[in-house]
Amino acid sequence: MAVTDDQATALKLRPKPSLRLGLSGKLLLLTIPLVMIAGLLIYVPAIANFRMNRLNDRLAAANTAALVLDAAPSGMVPDSLSRQILTSIGARAVAIKLGQQRRLLASADLPAAIDHDVDMRNLTVWSAIVDAFEIMLERGDQTIRVVGAAPGQAQFIEVVIDEKPLRQAMYRFSRNVLVVALLIAGLTAGLVYLALHYLFVRPMRRLTANLIGFHENPESPARIIVPSQRGDEIGVAERELSDMQRDLVSMLHQKSRLAALGLAVSKINHDLRNLLASSQLLSDQLASVPDPRVQRFAPKLLRSLERAIAFCQSTLSYGRAQEAAPDRRVIAVEPAVAEVRESAGLATDATITWISAIERGLTIDADPDQLFRVLLNLVRNAAQALENRPASDGGALQIRITGRREGTVAIIEVSDTGPGVPAKAREHLFEAFQTSGRPGGSGLGLAISAELIRAHGGNIHLVEGTIGATFQISIPDRPVELLSIRNERARA
Repeated sequence: MAVTDDQATALKLRPKPSLRLGLSGKLLLLTIPLVMIAGLLIYVPAIANFRMNRLNDRLAAANTAALVLDAAPSGMVPDSLSRQILTSIGARAVAIKLGQQRRLLASADLPAAIDHDVDMRNLTVWSAIVDAFEIMLERGDQTIRVVGAAPGQAQFIEVVIDEKPLRQAMYRFSRNVLVVALLIAGLTAGLVYLALHYLFVRPMRRLTANLIGFHENPESPARIIVPSQRGDEIGVAERELSDMQRDLVSMLHQKSRLAALGLAVSKINHDLRNLLASSQLLSDQLASVPDPRVQRFAPKLLRSLERAIAFCQSTLSYGRAQEAAPDRRVIAVEPAVAEVRESAGLATDATITWISAIERGLTIDADPDQLFRVLLNLVRNAAQALENRPASDGGALQIRITGRREGTVAIIEVSDTGPGVPAKAREHLFEAFQTSGRPGGSGLGLAISAELIRAHGGNIHLVEGTIGATFQISIPDRPVELLSIRNERARA
């Protein structure tokens, strides 16, 4: 099977399948680090608070020991007991300041120098966080002097502790927090992923699958998405996509019908044109018959055959891109209306009353043949509407044509006393294959009429609030300059 250039270009432009993560995988990879960042933001103040609590515990234990040591007479506390007290509170020394005197209550293995000083009385949050991470990053066995508020009359209490036990406790706390954070992060990420998958990813996959399926067969109504009952933006997108697909399917069906109609007419046109040509030859011979009735109707028959041959020659001009430009001239309206009545077979129809209310001497600047086609379509629609009216309605069957001039605009109205146009059919009344609801209609008459009137720069519309249906045609005169040039060319 050969591949055209357009198909080859489309194959080149079509994106190749990739191994990249889909929307679901990207969402999962995005959720996990976000939850971990949230856990990290919780861990930073938590580790600083843990260190502060441990130091406050040492100060509280030192305060209790200070009460015991300070209550005992000087020199009455043995060194062994002092060591036990210091070991129990995890300190190397305890000192207290009373007034201008600084008193060492107990000490054991004091280092030569203190590595860090921490004053719990004016500790800020930022300094607490920085000090906590400095301790965790250090190595060795440094010492810390912690200063805090003292009970009673003392100004403050000091306790010297080892840094290593505190660092190890902070490591254990960090490990526990990390395990809990991982569990919470995994659980939270899973719940968030499932929620977002249900709310967004799954509907997006459904929309994507529908778009792919609709692209494969855009003329199938079965490929139109069935919108859900969601009230959010995705629900709106589903409903709008469904409406768009329905309009597209209808448009494609209409285009297919037009294409089929054009093909059928082109096949019929060849033989029909030959038949009409033969009928025209017979009519020419009929015109030589001396019978007065034959002489009366023969010219009309010839004009009808000539018009039919012209229609066949154009091969249903509506099927082409556009109608031919109108050959406009100033013509009288009343004779044109009378010819339409005879061509529609209403001159001898006694069941339908024909009322013509054309202003005397009314003229219109239009193409005679195209105006004839428009009026004939409207009159035949009116006659068919009257034929389809229920017998129980009663009332007279009338077709009324009025004509008047409003300034430079000629207005013609065709009305009937039929059942009127249903409200459902009015929205697309002048579109191809959109019938007014009566049986047997092709849905092309009003569309052709609207196109011909627009080519004249005019307008055709259904008049509201009338009995039956009333169609109004308005065609403006051409500018005077165009008419003068046309007349000069005609004289030349």
